[in-house]
Amino acid sequence: MRSVDCKGLDKPWSVITLGCWQIAPSGGWGDYCSPEDADASVKTALEGGITAFDTAEGYGDGESERRLGKALGSQKNDVLIISKIWPDADLALASYQERLEGTLRALARDTIDVYLVHWPGSYFNTPDKSKKLAEIMIALRDSGKVKAIGLSNFEAEDLTRLGADMSEFVVNQVSYNLLEREYEDQAQELCQNAGVGTMAYSPSARGLLGGRLKADSATRQQYEVYQEPLFSHSKEVRNTVLAIAEQLNTQPINVAVAWVLSRPNFVTAAVGSRKPEQIKQFCRAGDLTLSPEQLSRLTAASDAFHMHKS
Repeated sequence: MRSVDCKGLDKPWSVITLGCWQIAPSGGWGDYCSPEDADASVKTALEGGITAFDTAEGYGDGESERRLGKALGSQKNDVLIISKIWPDADLALASYQERLEGTLRALARDTIDVYLVHWPGSYFNTPDKSKKLAEIMIALRDSGKVKAIGLSNFEAEDLTRLGADMSEFVVNQVSYNLLEREYEDQAQELCQNAGVGTMAYSPSARGLLGGRLKADSATRQQYEVYQEPLFSHSKEVRNTVLAIAEQLNTQPINVAVAWVLSRPNFVTAAVGSRKPEQIKQFCRAGDLTLSPEQLSRLTAASDAFHMHKS
């Protein structure tokens, strides 16, 4: 699998990151994944060449971190682990240190490779609060417990409030796919100019672009592209993905993910699953290169879809 170098990290980052929300019980995906299934999912990802794993203290109240650490076992220090702090912590270094220590205990690790702020919400809605957040995150990095710091779900106005401190962060993790490209409006340019890479999550639109047409979980039911009229409007994009997948003899999810990875400034795509057979399939996206003609067809279909969203 292809990998990239990222500033502040001493290990390469695979272009596919295993998203670990689904390997623990949660309100979003339900209580469907057993500890045994979680273990098999992580090990399948390793076998498929994935060297990066994305989790968070908010995934199953820390259970995702615990299951990930256990499944990695002796290999836990050989891979990149990305975790996230929920923004409700008191905006003070001691509070952030306490949350970080909880994550490290759950993972049975001494350090985190990349530590993200999970959501900005209304917690950092002034320049002063954003400045304080940056100071705290930089202090965590400088302590040696964190190798690199990042952001998650920060939009243009959130990024702007960080000012010059924005360049201290290595990635901004955002939801991005053929059906969801709002990030391109201004945030993408801000990140690129500051040297901040982009990490995509939901690159298959929570499975819709991979052929999961049924909204069978809370996280799909709440996603606007599973709702009308956007669900019907997405048909041409889905058909284009499917046609190219058949042309390449691969799974539709791989085409959707490969398109995301072709976009400017994208470092990696986080793809999640609790099923080893699905993980085996989308690992192939890490070595899939789409032709200029295929990329053009996908982008044109996506552009047409987004005319209905605007």
